[in-house]
Amino acid sequence: MSIDQARQLRRNATEPERAMWRLLYPLRQQHNFRRQVSLGPYYADFACHALRLVIEIDGDTHGSDIAQAYDAARTRFIESEGYRVLRFTNADVLGNAEGVFDIIVLAIEGIMAP
Repeated sequence: MSIDQARQLRRNATEPERAMWRLLYPLRQQHNFRRQVSLGPYYADFACHALRLVIEIDGDTHGSDIAQAYDAARTRFIESEGYRVLRFTNADVLGNAEGVFDIIVLAIEGIMAP
């Protein structure tokens, strides 16, 4: 995948992806989160390289057996690169933003703890 593909993905972000980007805003002041980050053959929805943290948002299409197998392989690859992967559904991001934010903050605190 190319830089142009990443730009295209950012331009065509879904509403849950735009909501997550807004949700990450206060954290972006301290941590360099990026959107549509290339990790090997995959693109992560959001990533902070310094924290080795990836955040994925799963839409309605992620419920099929094929999509779940793809997501599992993708997660294994990303974790093998030393990243922690947090997954949230569209419904989580749009309907429980505070809970999602709390989980992300707890993950960051766990990563940064000595």
